[in-house]
Amino acid sequence: MKKLTKKEEEIMQALWQLKNAFVKEVVDALPVPKPHYNTVSTMLKILEEKQFIGHERYGNMLRYSPIVSKDSYQTDAVGDIIEKYFDNSYVNLVTHFAKNENISRGELEDILTTIKNNK
Repeated sequence: MKKLTKKEEEIMQALWQLKNAFVKEVVDALPVPKPHYNTVSTMLKILEEKQFIGHERYGNMLRYSPIVSKDSYQTDAVGDIIEKYFDNSYVNLVTHFAKNENISRGELEDILTTIKNNK
């Protein structure tokens, strides 16, 4: 899957939340400082070329919607991070956060419960 720039990810986050939207609605959903309407319009066209979104035509306006789900992109992005920084090991990932106290014992127990319930 192609990777997104930070600005493209911001736009995708807005579209994932909105489900489908016109350019103005995407602009309104973005954080301050808001990019210019034309900038967002151009980025939406780029995202469409990358096959992350599609559109429906309403007169002379386009309503955009995601083609790639947030879950799918998230899985791919996390997989890349694990491969690049954690020797392709989920154990190394969890160990990293446990050692740096970014994850509590309770959260680790929740992860174990989730693993047990999904097997």
